[in-house]
Amino acid sequence: MAGFRSLARQVRDPRGDLALRRYSLRKCLERFAPYGHRATWQHLCARHGIGPDDRAPDPARLVAALDELEEARDVWLAYEEEFAERRKREKHDGLRRPGAFDDWHRRTWGGNGIARCDDPAVHPVEPLGEVLRRLITALGAAPGAVCPVCQGKRIVWRQDLANEPWFGPVCTGCGVVVPRPVLTNEAVRAAQRIRGRELASVA
Repeated sequence: MAGFRSLARQVRDPRGDLALRRYSLRKCLERFAPYGHRATWQHLCARHGIGPDDRAPDPARLVAALDELEEARDVWLAYEEEFAERRKREKHDGLRRPGAFDDWHRRTWGGNGIARCDDPAVHPVEPLGEVLRRLITALGAAPGAVCPVCQGKRIVWRQDLANEPWFGPVCTGCGVVVPRPVLTNEAVRAAQRIRGRELASVA
């Protein structure tokens, strides 16, 4: 099975068939898809002017989309390295079991769903790398009351997410499932209250 770098070379190969180059870009998303596979594809298509179903897109647009994906992957790999170093230090100090803070990291193993967007049509407009930088910075800071990606204040608790964790806070501005560790307990409770009011208005 081809790895990310091998697939990236196929996307860049000017002698390759355009349909195969597009297919290789889609396969890259099986190795690294920050918003989830479908939402990341929608994001790249929207940002780089690629028709989601276009089988022979402009090769320059394909390469630009790959460049953005690779830049975001570099951001993530640097974070993974720092995470591994931290865990090594914690184990050395006797903390063998990761804390609740690391549940988010466990679910994003390999770089899939780092900033998951439950609805593939709703995702941040900024470059992937910038979104990941904002999220990683927020994970290292004190919890806040806004979305770390878009600074949106309307965060709603959802009980019916399509992927693990299956429930949690979702920013209605950019669509990101906000990691619990970046929000204060009060912000989480506020999101749950909004959800409760929505359910009450439907009933």
